[in-house]
Amino acid sequence: MSGEEDTTASGLDRLASVNLNLLVPLLALLEEQSVTRAAERVGLSQPAMSHALARMRRLLGDELVVRHGSGVTLTPRALELIAPLRGALQQAAQIVDFPSFDPATDERVITVAMTNSTAFVVGPRLTRLVAARAPHATLRVRTITVPTEATFTEGGVDVVLISEGHVSPYPRERLYDDRCVVVAAPDTPPQASALDLLTTEPHVVVDTDRRVFPYSVLEDEGIPYRVGLWISDFLLVPFHVARAGGVALMRYRVAATMRTLADLRIEEFPFPLPGLGIDMVWNPRLADRQFVAWLRALLYDAAAER
Repeated sequence: MSGEEDTTASGLDRLASVNLNLLVPLLALLEEQSVTRAAERVGLSQPAMSHALARMRRLLGDELVVRHGSGVTLTPRALELIAPLRGALQQAAQIVDFPSFDPATDERVITVAMTNSTAFVVGPRLTRLVAARAPHATLRVRTITVPTEATFTEGGVDVVLISEGHVSPYPRERLYDDRCVVVAAPDTPPQASALDLLTTEPHVVVDTDRRVFPYSVLEDEGIPYRVGLWISDFLLVPFHVARAGGVALMRYRVAATMRTLADLRIEEFPFPLPGLGIDMVWNPRLADRQFVAWLRALLYDAAAER
């Protein structure tokens, strides 16, 4: 027997003496950074989780989590463990071969986080598709403004739909492409170009601390414009323009959906702009690959233009 085989066998022998049941609460603790939340996640009492933490500390020879002010922080060793431990447990779940996801019988709550405007575009069709393809499941739509890391990892969110301009700490994939357009009331002069509308009609603008970025393009191009109305709800912008007049800048998919509810004129933005695509970012804790593949296909169907 070679030296390499001896080493491998020795490693397996040592692993056999370790209580591998500690690895699941360990990952929960490292991801939650809270004994209480980790205990709730894996179904342990808080004293049992504290006891497991003590055993994990002895096993690994590291404190793992340390008190820092009113909260806790992970040690460098603990930070190094998260990715390989998550990967190992996901592979173990596949080896054990838990019952596969069956949309015809599954009763889970499917949670998708997105902005109000994205929900306006894909929400109704997504609801119909879930009802048709997973009749015993429940869809939960969580509306967000600016996503944080907690958006991706807490609250049972399966997938977050965000603009390509928002940063994500996790891998992402495109759901659909979008672009900025000019929307105006239907009674504006038909011969007026998009640029004419932007310079002659009062603008309806979202009242937010975050600047609507196409306006910086207009200013860079020296295009004069006047704001006639600030309004706090993004989805009221096209509705207000359609019913009360004015002009606004918004995503094409939102404007096109609103046009099914109110008469609205849509023109292309007159200057080049970066993309406004919507991406899917999956919860990194979601280990059910069959469910992910099913939900991905469902989202693509819900977002397809018709």
